Amino acid sequence: MPKSQAPDADRARFVDDLGEELSRSGMPRMPARVFAALSADDEGQMTAAELADALQSSAGAISGAVRYLEQVDMVRRSRPAGSRRDVYALSNDMWYEALVHRGSVVERWRDVMSDGAERLGPATPAGVRMAMMADFFDFLTEEMPAMLERWREHRAQTYGT
Repeated sequence: MPKSQAPDADRARFVDDLGEELSRSGMPRMPARVFAALSADDEGQMTAAELADALQSSAGAISGAVRYLEQVDMVRRSRPAGSRRDVYALSNDMWYEALVHRGSVVERWRDVMSDGAERLGPATPAGVRMAMMADFFDFLTEEMPAMLERWREHRAQTYGT
């Protein structure tokens, strides 16, 4: 029995659309579909069996997908007391957490671009381009914490969470 009052066809269409968009953005296809299914679930959580049923996928495909999503902090695993099944859930701060963890990647990219600017030379078009990229990543590194804090304040005011 579905957990929601939303028509199954509308939910399935949304899951397909969001999964496809996330895939086009670089997320592997199965994790994108699992994330979309969890997003479309009213409770924001499902068991592996529920995910497999909703996505018409194998247990192995679901397992690999949730492992990926856990590694990038987009899904949390828990086991309710007395249950034998894990539940996979979205975090209310999932985008916040994903961006915060992405910070170390941005810093590494900044460092590589800075090194490239030095090696290619400030007088070359490629060196200038690398310096500008490094400056952009440095800007993101500096601005991201304040922007994310403003989001948390906005979310609290708007949604009470």
